Amino acid sequence: MKNLIFSALTLAAIALTGTTQAQDLIRQQTCQTQSVQHQIDSLKRYYSAHGFSLMREASMQMESQYEMPIIVPLTQGEWYSFVYVGNPESRLHEVRMYDYMEKMVIYRKNLKKDPSANVINFTYEPVASEYHIIKPVQINNKQKDLCGYVMLFKRTDKRTATTGK
Repeated sequence: MKNLIFSALTLAAIALTGTTQAQDLIRQQTCQTQSVQHQIDSLKRYYSAHGFSLMREASMQMESQYEMPIIVPLTQGEWYSFVYVGNPESRLHEVRMYDYMEKMVIYRKNLKKDPSANVINFTYEPVASEYHIIKPVQINNKQKDLCGYVMLFKRTDKRTATTGK
């Protein structure tokens, strides 16, 4: 009887541990982008007209002052354009991009006073086919939970593409 009770308690403990671990997982939450949807649509049209195809896009819930890491596989010799659109009321927007060896290859910073401060975009051609990590962050003293939107474009039509950074 003691073995049966011990076995039942052990199974219950394992089940509870598994539940706790599942609850500890961080899952990215989407958010509403109505306040910046016109900017998003305009950027999509612009990049499409300039020879880029949209590869990935996502809205993401962000917390003020915390980076949101995004991992993307990039191919050597291809031109990419990354676009981040943050909350227009945030006072600072930054995007850092690192290669596989954790070397920073891109850094952009916009302050609220800048025109279109909530949009950061850049083009990039990787020197090797590898994963890169992109870390956008925004700072807003009035709101803790913020919405961010990211898009990754790839140049597909080299005749109409421009490579300005």
